[in-house]
Amino acid sequence: MIDPHQFYQILSGQNVEFYSGVPDSLLKPFLSCLYDHVEASNHIIAANEGAALALAAGYHLATGKTPLVYLQNSGLGNLINPLLSLTDKNVYSIPVLIVVGWRGQPGLHDEPQHITQGKSTLDLLDAMDMPYKVLEDSESEDLTTQMADILSSIEQNSSPHFLVVPKGIFKDYEMQQSERPKYALKREEAIKLIVDQLGEEDMIVSTTGKTSRELFEYRKELGQPHENDFLTVGSMGHANQIALGIAINKPNTTIYCFDGDGAVLMHMGSLPIIGNVQPGNFIHIIFNNGSHESVGGQPTVGYNTDFLQIAKASGYKELRRVITREEIVDTLLEVKKLNGPALIEVMINQGARANLGRPTTSTHDNKRAFMNKLRNR
Repeated sequence: MIDPHQFYQILSGQNVEFYSGVPDSLLKPFLSCLYDHVEASNHIIAANEGAALALAAGYHLATGKTPLVYLQNSGLGNLINPLLSLTDKNVYSIPVLIVVGWRGQPGLHDEPQHITQGKSTLDLLDAMDMPYKVLEDSESEDLTTQMADILSSIEQNSSPHFLVVPKGIFKDYEMQQSERPKYALKREEAIKLIVDQLGEEDMIVSTTGKTSRELFEYRKELGQPHENDFLTVGSMGHANQIALGIAINKPNTTIYCFDGDGAVLMHMGSLPIIGNVQPGNFIHIIFNNGSHESVGGQPTVGYNTDFLQIAKASGYKELRRVITREEIVDTLLEVKKLNGPALIEVMINQGARANLGRPTTSTHDNKRAFMNKLRNR
């Protein structure tokens, strides 16, 4: 296995000094190392993968140096537009090393949202005529030589080059924890409080990652069916638009969107769309823990972003920020009686149970049960 600090030192020795991207669990040890060793101005966790590549392009235009962009392969969709219309050798020909975590690699078990993307990753790079190398476990000297060759090729061709990282390549690395605000609850506790206030007719669309997993487990704990919940296992940042599409077409049903700060930041342009459509039955709940917790705990700018003011400017009618149990309960009871769209920002601590499970029903079963529950509304 590759020591992440050693890998970082190899890159530094090759004059790679700027990093940007969206965190990935397979890259967690390397990204944690970057967080500890790179100045904030030279390591920017971007809103989405395309924005990270644009940041990297700006860095190159200003310095002439080669930047590094990182992402999970599920983020390739966000990357493709600036990759092919900005950095490509036929457009501005910008050199950049792009490190991609290979979720859903053929032959390895993974979650359903990663299977097709995993099978398609290398084919997609081939289709775009993008040079790539699959990173292998290597001795330090061999890895140094490999990276020197890749970076030399990037500079000579002045174009992007991908480094695809399979599962288990990096050794563990424990990120140093910086001081963070302390709140009363973690996300799972807040989810339980909110679910307890909802009725049998209320429907939930939950965002990808641990939010959906915690919602599923609480329904299981209560002995309740899962038909009221659409668990968005992938499509980060799009849960609120799924919820909006439902709310528009089922105006007599209250639709709750359980969202995350990182997910909202990824596609924040969705908020003005919700505000413009003005669905009175839409309650948008952002669980803000200031981190990309599901993929390693790297920070977002969530704690420093005023989601309420953004939502207000976007046209949301009701706006609340809550911290305590009492505030959550009182706010839910109040907002349910009002006309939306409403935004409730729940300020929470980072952290989840080590034994948190995953949904045991299939995505197809989830969709069918959810649609059946909606059918007669």
